[in-house]
Amino acid sequence: MWSKISNRRWIGYLLSIIGVALVTALLQLFGSHVNPTTVALALLLVILLIATGWGARPAIVASLVGVACFNFFYLPPVWTFRIKGADNWIALFAFLVTAVIAGRLSANAKRRAEEAEADQREIERLYHELQDTFERSSQAKALKQSERLKSALLDAVTHDLRTPLTSIKASVTTLLDEHHLPPSGHATGVLDNAGRKEMLEVIDQEADRLDHFIAGLMELARIEAGEMHLRQTLSSIDEIVGAALKRAAPRVRGHRLQVWMEDEMPAIRVDEHAIAEVVYTLVDNAAKYSPPDSTISVRASPGDDRTIRLTVEDEGAGIPAEFRERVFDKFFRAMRDGDVAVPHSSGSGMGLAIARGIIDAHGGRIWIEDLNGQKGTKVVVTLPTAKAD
Repeated sequence: MWSKISNRRWIGYLLSIIGVALVTALLQLFGSHVNPTTVALALLLVILLIATGWGARPAIVASLVGVACFNFFYLPPVWTFRIKGADNWIALFAFLVTAVIAGRLSANAKRRAEEAEADQREIERLYHELQDTFERSSQAKALKQSERLKSALLDAVTHDLRTPLTSIKASVTTLLDEHHLPPSGHATGVLDNAGRKEMLEVIDQEADRLDHFIAGLMELARIEAGEMHLRQTLSSIDEIVGAALKRAAPRVRGHRLQVWMEDEMPAIRVDEHAIAEVVYTLVDNAAKYSPPDSTISVRASPGDDRTIRLTVEDEGAGIPAEFRERVFDKFFRAMRDGDVAVPHSSGSGMGLAIARGIIDAHGGRIWIEDLNGQKGTKVVVTLPTAKAD
């Protein structure tokens, strides 16, 4: 490496001498038609070119050689290194200083340009390394999320499909076993009418549970595929909330339900069935995750001139801040870290994911808001009013 630098430097010295000599020789061909000022400018140009191409040291050598040529060929008395007259000394000194300074400035400019180019290459290298690192991190994160989602889906399928199927299978088996018993009034294990009715009710409830789970999967698939078709009409939030609460009445029977609706609420253009499903989901979750005899509050009020604000609050254990965004991910409650807050809760973890998809499709927002240190969960929904269209 050092030998390459030394060789390049000596080549620069040699070229500086040859360059000045060639320019001087060419100027000599013009004889008396060339004045000293023209010669000085031509030699300065050569020095600048050498400084730009080979650096400061070859430029200084070129300056010294140029001074010698300028003195020998163009300052009287010519063809000698003697200098006659103070003005010639001043001209020679000015040429030398100008040549050295110009050469160094040009070399410095070249060096700064090379440093800037090197810095740019380094920045580009670091940028590409950062981009590669980010891509690898994103891939690892996506893989981890995929594994968690796969685990969550398996947990959901295991719990929400196998459990009702097990109950249905057990009930049907019991009924079939009774059917195949020999007719005898004294046979043991025979179900009475109440027992048969209980078995049939189990089958009916678990079949509904399976149907609800499959419907949720289909709804999530439509939302993710962008194939959710809304039938939006001018609607009243009072009527939508009333319909949802009527449906949720069996679910909140063991709780105190409080409803506040402000007067003269603005109309909204929504799919009534879809928004009622969201309200039902929020009230159902509030009942599911809060203790008996606790209060569930539903409030609706104007948010601003272009939105309405709907909130559902409960007095349950609440959701830790780090989970408040992730609870809207599909199958979240089936994940292990989500089970920490509500270890004995039931459900597939699809309700809030579907709710967010529905609200987003209407141009609204849904989130979980802090209760300022109070116990419980507060879910907030905002929807655009008909004026916002």
